[in-house]
Amino acid sequence: MDVREGANYLGVSVSWLYQNAARLGIPVYRFGVGSNAKIRFRRSELEVWIKQQRVES
Repeated sequence: MDVREGANYLGVSVSWLYQNAARLGIPVYRFGVGSNAKIRFRRSELEVWIKQQRVES
């Protein structure tokens, strides 16, 4: 999925996703270099990442 679909799936803004994906360990596929790079995501990998973010009470 593209960055807009990924942001929508995660419930965050596109800019937040661009800024925080690498820092938070969200699996990203980057096409291109520098600021012109396009990023893509796999839904299954986002689902795994979401499950890893669960906080135990």
